[in-house]
Amino acid sequence: MKIYLDTSIISALFDERNPERKILTEEFFQQIDLYQVFISTLTLLEIENTPNYILKEKMQNAVSRFQVLSLQPTVEKLSNDYISHGAIPHSYAEDAYHIAIAVANDMDYLLSWNFRHLVRNKTRDIVRMVNTLNQMKHIEIVTPAELM
Repeated sequence: MKIYLDTSIISALFDERNPERKILTEEFFQQIDLYQVFISTLTLLEIENTPNYILKEKMQNAVSRFQVLSLQPTVEKLSNDYISHGAIPHSYAEDAYHIAIAVANDMDYLLSWNFRHLVRNKTRDIVRMVNTLNQMKHIEIVTPAELM
């Protein structure tokens, strides 16, 4: 099973403000070898932009063993389609890019803790519709707790 991790999954490993989410993420990471795990150049960029140097270093170490996906020509069109159909607000285009990168690279799951834009029924429904219109594979957008 191929899974794509957005940056919220990586940051949750070190987020003491939300202990339940941190524990669920740690439990998922204990089982992570059961999956083919991917991140993207966008994930690396978001980690690089983390202002807290210690947190940034921890996150970089956490993702160092994962395969990194780069942007493909399909990603731009897909992300624009997700935005234009209302799955993701234009001001949060990076969230649409995470979905598009995962879809363009035939991931089975996109894992996120982003309930505001990603892990919600509206987004899932619109992504499914846009992927069908573009003859792309469907992807499940879930939290680590939903996958385990």
